[in-house]
Amino acid sequence: MQEKPKGVLFLDTHAGRGTYDLRIATKGDSLARKPEYPDGIGRLWNESNLPEPILNYLSLVKQFDQSQGSVTPETPVYYPGSPQFFIQLAREQDRISLCEKHPEECEALKINCGRPSKNTRISIQAIDGYTGIKAMLPPPERRALILIDPPYELENEVSHIAEAITEGLKRFPSGVFALWYPITERTKITTLNEKLNLGKLPATLYAEIIVDPLAQGLKGCGMLIINPPWKFESKVKTILDALLPRLKRSPSGSTQLGWLVPEKP
Repeated sequence: MQEKPKGVLFLDTHAGRGTYDLRIATKGDSLARKPEYPDGIGRLWNESNLPEPILNYLSLVKQFDQSQGSVTPETPVYYPGSPQFFIQLAREQDRISLCEKHPEECEALKINCGRPSKNTRISIQAIDGYTGIKAMLPPPERRALILIDPPYELENEVSHIAEAITEGLKRFPSGVFALWYPITERTKITTLNEKLNLGKLPATLYAEIIVDPLAQGLKGCGMLIINPPWKFESKVKTILDALLPRLKRSPSGSTQLGWLVPEKP
């Protein structure tokens, strides 16, 4: 989206706190627990034989890790939330809008992301991200990436997502909506399909990676991209093909890449 000179709005509906200390993840409420990152970013951290998009991603994470004072280059300590990626990548003509409805998380977000070192236009609001979609679209830039990454803690979360995307497309039909979703027995792409009216959606791509189909709970995750940029499908395939052998925890791990609504010829 930044291949064109015109500015882009980056809208993050569930921004979180923006910065994560991976050491804290090993400390439970009363007992130590096994950290998750060694089976995720940890498997990629010291690799160099990777496609350019993944190397670019790792470079951003490592730059952030070092900027936070990490002195263990062989393993990550500080991980950037999605707002930090936006801050690292934003140009002067771009704009960032972060929504986080939980007061404590929003205060942490303001501390971690409210004053970026470079000349970045950024706003942080303690509001529900679905409300943010209604309030901030259409953007004056006429170009936007809307990242929807909810915690999926509510039973009716998928319904909220479908309503927000429907409303967002009414307000801004050309917006790029990127939705992250977990793959569990309860949440799958088919569940989203039932809630989304596919007949009214523009071109919609989905990409999934399942690291262990027999796992209890989280089996993998996916991204649903509405109005994906031109040739984005081929870039995603390259990424999935490289990630699967490195991240799968079962021989039956798999990936899927397809169009829920095909691009118009």
